[in-house]
Amino acid sequence: MKLLSTVLALIALVHAGLRFPCSTLTIQRLDPVVQPGVNPSAHVHHIVGGNAFNMTMIGDVGARATCTTCQMAEDFSNYWTARLYFKHPTNGSYHHVPNLPVQPLLGGSTGATGGITVYYTQFDLSKDNLKQQPITAFQPDFRMTVGNPATTGRAQVGLRYQCLSSSGGRGAEMPDFPTQACAGGIFTTHHFPACWDGKNLDSPDHQSHMYNTVASDGFTNAPKCPASHPIRMPQVTYETVWDTSKFNSMWTSGAPNPYVWSFEGSGGGTHADYMFGWKGDALQRAMNKSECFYDGCGSITKQAMATANKCTVKDMVGEETDGWLPALPGFAKSG
Repeated sequence: MKLLSTVLALIALVHAGLRFPCSTLTIQRLDPVVQPGVNPSAHVHHIVGGNAFNMTMIGDVGARATCTTCQMAEDFSNYWTARLYFKHPTNGSYHHVPNLPVQPLLGGSTGATGGITVYYTQFDLSKDNLKQQPITAFQPDFRMTVGNPATTGRAQVGLRYQCLSSSGGRGAEMPDFPTQACAGGIFTTHHFPACWDGKNLDSPDHQSHMYNTVASDGFTNAPKCPASHPIRMPQVTYETVWDTSKFNSMWTSGAPNPYVWSFEGSGGGTHADYMFGWKGDALQRAMNKSECFYDGCGSITKQAMATANKCTVKDMVGEETDGWLPALPGFAKSG
């Protein structure tokens, strides 16, 4: 309780940007950014946000969606990451790792189911600096990715792992999976770049239209945008808690890390996708507000998480992704 009180006290001092939970929308092998129109895509993703999510998504997503799993009722964007799996050290089978809401939940967001916590920050966690650095919101049909599943070794700056204690305390940020079991689960963070070229809503690699000037971890302000990408946009960040507690007894002390992403990848390949879908100018209104607090910046309608949790999409792939599996979905059984 002391840790929670300390965290809440620190958060009470923060007045910069949006922070809100999005419950899980669906878990499927689809990727409308990297593999549009492909069913199924290469690997399983954990997806939150609006119900316009589909194998192909073009145009104004926010205009097509009718509900969202996010607390911000005007946010019909979609946010997704690869899914985490535990690989059994003896028989080589795989089991999905469930999600827990990031704690502590704020501003009436109790009731979130799994999912991701999303941030849109204007500068850093304690100030907005809008007089010197105005923020331009994303436009309909905008999308981007961060990280690359083909990366081996350590993840790039801004893509980090933390080991959670049984009381919810977070360990140091690391560029790879923890090397020992974490009593409270594994905490992952994905920071997106914040500098836009001002022209392209996407690019062939889904990253070149953005530029990353961040060179350090954490919620720090991105340095000045270059002339090639002069438009400063919100800094988008995802936080996810993976509940590894049920697998701790199967991880023998000193044995290699048994966790893999759904692309059979290591920690360095962690990645995330973003597809903008806010209604009208809702996000721009929030980003224009100085000293805006995480509960909606005083301009965005919030919905109860019980309502958000009712938002669903159909299973478009039709394959098993839960329980013990002989191979990851999309991959043949080895041996």
